[in-house]
Amino acid sequence: MSILNSELWVLEVLEDSKLNLLIHYKAFMQSYQQMCGGDPVLRSTGATNPFPKGEAKNLPTYPGPNKMRDCYCTVNLDQEEVFRTKIVEKSLCPFYGEDFYCEIPRTFRHLSFYIFDRDVFRRDSIIGKVAIQKEDLQKYHNRDTWFQLQHVDADSEVQGKVHLELRLSEVITDTGVVCHKLATRVLECQGLPIVNGQCDPYATVTLAGPSRSEAKKTKVKKKTNNPHFDEVFYFEVTRPSSYNKKSHFDIEDVDEVDKMEIRVDLWNASNLKFGDEFLGELRLPLKFLRQSSSYEAWYFLQPRDNGNKSLKPDDLGSLRLNVVYTEDHVFSSDYYSPLRDILLKSADVEPVSASAAHILGEVCREKQEAAIPLVRLFLHYGRIVPFISAIANAEVKRTQDPNTIFRGNSLTSKCIDETMKLAGMHYLQVTLKPIIDEICQVHKPCEIDPVKLKDGENLENNRENLRQYVDRIFTVITKSGVSCPTVMCDIFFSLRESAAKRFQGDLDVRYTAVSSFIFLRFFAPAILSPNLFQLTPHHPDPQTSRTLTLISKTIQTLGSLSKSKSANFKESYMATFYDYFNEQKYADAVKNFLDLISSSGRRDHKSIEQPILLKEGFMIKRAQGRKRFGMKNFKKRWFRLTNHEFTYQKSKGDHPLCSIPIENILAVERLEEESFKMKNMFQVIQPERRVLYIQANNCVEAKDWIDILTKVSQCNKKRLTVYHPSAYLNGHWLCCKATADNTPGCTPCTGGLPANIQLDIDGDRETERIYSLFNLYMPKLEKMQGVMWQNILCDYFSL
Repeated sequence: MSILNSELWVLEVLEDSKLNLLIHYKAFMQSYQQMCGGDPVLRSTGATNPFPKGEAKNLPTYPGPNKMRDCYCTVNLDQEEVFRTKIVEKSLCPFYGEDFYCEIPRTFRHLSFYIFDRDVFRRDSIIGKVAIQKEDLQKYHNRDTWFQLQHVDADSEVQGKVHLELRLSEVITDTGVVCHKLATRVLECQGLPIVNGQCDPYATVTLAGPSRSEAKKTKVKKKTNNPHFDEVFYFEVTRPSSYNKKSHFDIEDVDEVDKMEIRVDLWNASNLKFGDEFLGELRLPLKFLRQSSSYEAWYFLQPRDNGNKSLKPDDLGSLRLNVVYTEDHVFSSDYYSPLRDILLKSADVEPVSASAAHILGEVCREKQEAAIPLVRLFLHYGRIVPFISAIANAEVKRTQDPNTIFRGNSLTSKCIDETMKLAGMHYLQVTLKPIIDEICQVHKPCEIDPVKLKDGENLENNRENLRQYVDRIFTVITKSGVSCPTVMCDIFFSLRESAAKRFQGDLDVRYTAVSSFIFLRFFAPAILSPNLFQLTPHHPDPQTSRTLTLISKTIQTLGSLSKSKSANFKESYMATFYDYFNEQKYADAVKNFLDLISSSGRRDHKSIEQPILLKEGFMIKRAQGRKRFGMKNFKKRWFRLTNHEFTYQKSKGDHPLCSIPIENILAVERLEEESFKMKNMFQVIQPERRVLYIQANNCVEAKDWIDILTKVSQCNKKRLTVYHPSAYLNGHWLCCKATADNTPGCTPCTGGLPANIQLDIDGDRETERIYSLFNLYMPKLEKMQGVMWQNILCDYFSL
């Protein structure tokens, strides 16, 4: 026993870092066993989806002399569009290369992707689609897959479900004979599609067999895609037979019943001349009812089986997708305590490579997988700066050449990228958005490649236009140091100190260590793709996109402080253009800016006086009825939210028609659809119970607006604790039937969100994601454990 103890003591002395890793591994396994062995209570669930880098190929040619198409792709939950790519012009193999990430706010059956063609008259037509069932998403999880585009017609576009009750019974007539009757009760439907902006559904119920067809119809329900019918229809299934002879079907009747089915079709009542729109159908064979006299269930609606196969899948081309679908099941906080404690201590572990957080980055296939939940967890608990400082310092020590510092896709780089994305989004808004908006609206020609000049354009004029834009953007960036978020400044300070200590002979490394993030990975990408950073609501047009590309290249080079600037450009025209900025004043401005944002404790913590634009876009509002007899109709308005006020105007740029100070927002909640028979509605509650009812474009947009309005108003002292989930109409609240419009709410407000707009983070959910990653990569972790023990023993016995 003493020998074993002494051997272990020697091992600890020789390989402390490896044993640290094993200690953390053992602690993680204990937390794993604790989480699996108990009886956890599910607290919340969530699903997220990124849909990255799609492209299409072999699309059918346009029926005209040009043959090419201008195409874009949409992402849909069932039939509800939640994202749209840019238009790729004049191509039958368009490449989009775009990432879309969203929290999914509702249940869905299919994740669908539609390819649209836009003609010269700006009319859109569907080329084809890819529809992936929710339960099949894991088959394609996080890998590139080519899907054949499928034909789209009205009969195949269905969504929603129907609630039915079926009862098959024997009925004895007055004459003593027996017949079998079917009672079909259509109770309700949910999630029917909105067709041409409205949904007035009704159902037809048909009993069909080889030699018969009998149909009946419900009433039309106006302006709802969740109709309640609750209507019963009776059908005679078999011919009367002698009750004394047999109490069930005779032989020929059994054969007939086996071939019969009940069909329920949903329709949208239309006033248009071409008839009602098909919404979906359900077919149920009667033979399954023979084992039970009554059956009640929800059924998903299906496309119509009409044998329409006019086009082969190959005729429409194909679409490449990389779909990542994650569903989180989060338990109560105490189940995560052991793992969370280990993770949060990672910054204090020596060496940091033996910490639980760093080990996660090593076992994950992609560093980004680990970086996203780790950063959010450390931000939530205020430990992000020491953690990033520790892993960055370790990476700097391993770096041999100062010119390659932080150039790879390491865990450090991915964690800093994610931190800037979370903490710096509003910094981008206040710094870049005004001039980006101007560039998108003015459309000055800025092409400086002589080969790409359009007829009538002057190369020197274009260079001057571009130079002015670059100069202005460079100035607003280098003057924005005071607005840089504190957490980013503290991280940059740590990077600067580690690099300067490691490469004491290189005086510029303290700048390049910081500029490789703030310019290369933050400002330059935001200028290049402003829509991905919420600086513009849509993709810039091709000319504007080209201008932004040229600006981004120049800004990136200005911020790099490299010795040979012209060598950074492959294009000779860019090297020539850069001569405008090859002056010492630009390098001095960059260094002054980097000094400011990487100096610890230098910030003035007073709030920024200039309003920061948080979100804007068109939505539909209901008139608030300030006048007693005023019209309360619905109108489309341009909404803007800053950290000072929430306003709307008739069109973008007009004078506001209404301004609501942030301090007057008492609650922001969803509105039940039954209030106005409209989807994706929410309400902004103001003093004296005044309510603004708003409809967003889709469920994702509605959630985004609710979240950010709630966050920005979270610190208001008079926030409500209860609200009415339905509207006040016809003299009473639809939810609780109270008649007084100032009656206190009948439902508790949703859970409070943190006051910091940037960091709305659920620590338990992020720990669950980390736990899931450890669980996923457990074989690799166990293999790592075995290798480390072998190395320890080899080192020991070699002494």
